[in-house]
Amino acid sequence: MKRTTITLISLLLCAGNFFTRAVAQEGRRHEPTGINLSVWKNVATQRTDTVGSTWFNVGIFSVMNRLNGVGTNLLGSVVRRDMLGIQLSGLANLTGGSMKGLQAAGITNVNGDRLRGISLAGLVSITGNEAGGLLFAGLANICGNENRGITAGGLLNICGNDVTGLSLAGLANIAGDRQRGLMLSGLLGICGTTMQGMQLAGLGNITGESMRGVQLSALGNVTGDTLKGVQIAPINLARRVKGVQIGLFNYYKEQLDGIQLGLVNANPRTRYQLMCFAGNAAKINLGVRFKNELFYTILGASAPYLDFDDKFSASLFYRAGAELPLSARWFVSGDLGYLHIETFKNKDVGIPARLYALQARLNLTRHLNDRIGLFGTVGYGGSRFYNKGVTYEKGILIEAGIILL
Repeated sequence: MKRTTITLISLLLCAGNFFTRAVAQEGRRHEPTGINLSVWKNVATQRTDTVGSTWFNVGIFSVMNRLNGVGTNLLGSVVRRDMLGIQLSGLANLTGGSMKGLQAAGITNVNGDRLRGISLAGLVSITGNEAGGLLFAGLANICGNENRGITAGGLLNICGNDVTGLSLAGLANIAGDRQRGLMLSGLLGICGTTMQGMQLAGLGNITGESMRGVQLSALGNVTGDTLKGVQIAPINLARRVKGVQIGLFNYYKEQLDGIQLGLVNANPRTRYQLMCFAGNAAKINLGVRFKNELFYTILGASAPYLDFDDKFSASLFYRAGAELPLSARWFVSGDLGYLHIETFKNKDVGIPARLYALQARLNLTRHLNDRIGLFGTVGYGGSRFYNKGVTYEKGILIEAGIILL
């Protein structure tokens, strides 16, 4: 009996000790794990299946549950949940949840949910949901939902939804929905719906719906719906304009509540009219008149500018003016023009190689029917040297020709 009692007590003590150790071990798995020194994923002072947090990590490649502190790895670092602090790796940092703090990697930073802080990547930075702070990548920054702050990409910045702040890209900035702030692109700036602020691009800017602010590019600006602000580029296009278009060719489709300043200002009611005429200055002329309700512009070319017995010469001209009806068939118009003149091989005989001319004209047009008209012109002009303020020649202009209405 005594031996049986002693044996039973011993078994109970062993079972209790085993249970206590198991509970203590399970408890430690849920407590902060502290320091993790890692050679590889499974060769580390910290188990890869831990559910605690690491506050200091040094290694070659490390896998952790949470990082609340500093982690430095030669190759890469994987944090399965959230990271709060500093994550540095030679190649890549991956965080499954949210990142708050600083990430820096030679190739890529990847965050599954949110980013708050600074992300520095040699090639690509990817955030699955929202990003806020400073993002810099040698090639591209990609954000799945919203991006707020400063984003700089060597080639691309792409955000699936809204962008607020400053976006800088060597190639293109793409905002899937809205952008508020400054979009500066080496080639293209693209905003899916609404842009509020400024788009600057080396090639072109495109806003799918409404633009409020300034679009400035070296080639063209496009606003799919309403422009409320300023477009400045050689080519400016918008459905509705409530502001200013400044360029070589400006076009609106439905409504203009502002002004267009350009060589050619057009809309769906603009009439494109071919002009063929002869004159005493430029001998044979061919031009296209862009005629709106009152105002018009003319672009064209002529040859020869000198006499027929001289060597070949030519000119390009631009004119802008207004036309008023005198009756159903008679119209009077006046315009001012600029002429660029190339004399080519005539410079060998003492004639300037190139000149420019300023001209004023008064035109009288007779519409023979709805498709053709005849016109005559009188005016005055003078040609001058480009490199010195001296008049080469001046005199009366007389021209007559046909216009296809």
